This record gives sequence, structure tokens and C-alpha cells, in this order.
Amino acid sequence: MPSVDLHRILEKMIARSASDLHLRAGAPPVLRIDGTLVPLDHVPLGMEDMEAITRQIVPPDLQESFARSHEVDFSFGISGLARFRANFYYQRGTIAGAIRCIPLTIPEIDALHLPAIVSQLAMKPRGLILVTGTVGSGKSTTLAAMIDLINRTTEKNIITVEDPIEFLHRNQKSIISQREVGQDTLDYLAALKYILRQDPDVILIGEIRDQASMSVALMAADTGHLVLSTLHTTDAAQTVNRIISFYPPHQHAEIRFLLASSLQAVISMRLLPMAGTPGRVPAVEVMINTETVRECLRDPDRTGQIRDIIADGFHQYGMQTFDQSLMKLYREGLVSLEEALRQSTTPTEFELRLRGIHATSDTTWEAFENSRAPAAAAGKPGGEPARPPERPCRQADEGPSGRRMSGASKPGIR
Repeated sequence: MPSVDLHRILEKMIARSASDLHLRAGAPPVLRIDGTLVPLDHVPLGMEDMEAITRQIVPPDLQESFARSHEVDFSFGISGLARFRANFYYQRGTIAGAIRCIPLTIPEIDALHLPAIVSQLAMKPRGLILVTGTVGSGKSTTLAAMIDLINRTTEKNIITVEDPIEFLHRNQKSIISQREVGQDTLDYLAALKYILRQDPDVILIGEIRDQASMSVALMAADTGHLVLSTLHTTDAAQTVNRIISFYPPHQHAEIRFLLASSLQAVISMRLLPMAGTPGRVPAVEVMINTETVRECLRDPDRTGQIRDIIADGFHQYGMQTFDQSLMKLYREGLVSLEEALRQSTTPTEFELRLRGIHATSDTTWEAFENSRAPAAAAGKPGGEPARPPERPCRQADEGPSGRRMSGASKPGIR
């Protein structure tokens, strides 16, 4: 007889604020808490247990597909507890599964410790906004918070295409249609083929997977829609290169010009464990498509300059690099120095900046350093007295006004 009570295990997952649950035959259930794998005090699961779990939660219409293909994606909910996204698969001839928790309530942007510019970007009337990062970096939660802000504050027709649906949205000021691949549409391509005929104002594509989905996103953004989606890339420069790589070489110039005209922003994320308290906090790189960035997008020889342009655009446009985000988190005492250095794009340069050492010709961080108020630096790890402004940011093209980042002390991304 199977000895596993999945409902009880999921309750423990929620009680311990775990982001993921791993199940496999021959091992006890394992939780991922703040990025660390923690086994539960539970007897090892048997093959009968795993078969019982799949019969219990894999939707009936997907059971045959799972038996045939040996892998399946789906979502399910438990009333009063949470929603979950699940992937079940076979390994070494036995069933295994990974279940991710999706909270029933959608967190607001301010509760996620995201830069204030993210709220401004969600209010853009048109263009492409990409949220990027590795698996489990907070992309879906960030997109859900942005869609929720649009839904609560504007009158729009929002259409999402997801695989599977994660956060559930209900009509507020906007109307929203959520389409799940495999249930409401055959596949991404079929849904995106007709989406522009459904009178959308805002389109959310769960993930850019290939050239076809990228082309629809660019076309929709170029024709006056706001398009939000995700890519599995680590920063803005890699995102640009990934988009170009979807296309054959003879189309690269055309795609660069289309991207330069339709892209609004790239928001790249990494989740870091907090210092001295449970939970994780996002380090966020933000690239806004200013005129200077557009020139770099159009010219392949200048794409490598994007990181310095982002660093230089902190005050004027609200942009920031990962290292600037990490510096802010460290000075606020939210992450340890060791974690900041581990996650830094250029750890040696990061450590030198903490000591106040950098080349006199390097002015890319001036706006960032000048934005620090003396009170914000006082008493913080690595804090230094704020210096008086030396000069404004050198870019002069128009764009979103920069704002100081704000957020709750206990971020909601797990």
C-alpha cells in the first residue's frame, strides 16, 4: 500500500516557505528552501507511491501522454493552500517529479524589492519588455505582479499564453483572458498565430522559445501592443545576442533594427539568500532602450558597450547593472559580502569599488555613487560617506526618469 500523503507534504512545503518540492522513487521528498535543498523527515518514496501521486494529480487528459512520452507539464491547485506548477518525468526507469509553489495571492511590485522603474515600465502603452534569468530567478512572479498592476489600474484587454498557467488573474479594471497550452490552445504557435485578431492591448507570452514566438512578439510590439515575456538569459547583453541568434545571418541586420524600434526594456534577475534572515532578495539589472542603447542594438560592433551604458544611466533613466544592484543590497545589509562577490559580474572590480579604488577615467558609476544619501550609507556594511555630485550623466536622450529603488524589507520572491 502506498504510504505517501501528498497533501500533507505540500502543507509542509507551504509552512516552510519552500519554492520547490522534488519527488522520486528511492528517496524522501526534498524541499528547496531559499535556494538550498533540504530533505524532509520522511520514509523514502517507492515506485508505488510515485505512481499513486501521478494518478492523483496528473490531469486525466494528460495521463496517456505521460505514459507515452515519459514527461508532462501541468498545473493544479488545492483550495485554501496554493497553486502548483508540476513537471513529472522518468529517470532510470522510475517516476520523478518537481513541483513549484505558486501563491494564491499575487504580490505587488513594491513587496518584491524590485526597482521602482519596473512599475513605470508596466504602464508603458506599447513595446516589448523581457524579464530574463535562470530557472527559479523570479521571472514569473515579476511578470504576474506587472500584469496585476495593469489589471488594477488601467482599462485594457490582456491576453496571456502560458504553459502552464501559473498565477490566476481575475478581471478588475481590465479584462483578462488566460490561455493554457494543451488545454485552451494546441501550442504556442497556434495561439500566437491568431492573438492579434483578439483585440489585445497587452500580451503576455509565458516564454520566448524559438524564432516563431520571437517574431510574433516583435511584430506585436512594433504594431502598438505592450508585450511581456521571458527568456532564459543572464543579462541584457546576452539577451540581445540570444534574440539575434534565433535568426539566420542574412536577417540579423533586419532583426537588429526591429528590436531597436520595438524593445522597451530588459529586466534580468538573480535571487540571492538574505543575510542573517530567511528569504531571498532579487539582484536586478535593468536596461532601458534609450537612443544610445538603440544605436548599440543596431550596430553589432557596439553591442558590447551595453553594460557600461546601463551603469551610466542609473540616475537619468533608472537603469542599473547587476553589480550596482548588488552594491545597493550589500550596503543596505540585505546580502553578505561573500554572496555579493559570488554573484558579481566582475567580482575583482566590485571589491575594489567597495574600497573606493577605481580608475579616474571610469565614470560609469558616478550617477550611482552620487545618488547615495549620507543617511543611507551610515551604519551599513561597506558604507562610505556620499560624495557631492561631480557631473550629470553624459547621456542626453529622452527616456523614463530615474528614481531611487524602494521595496519591502522582506521580499516576496522565493
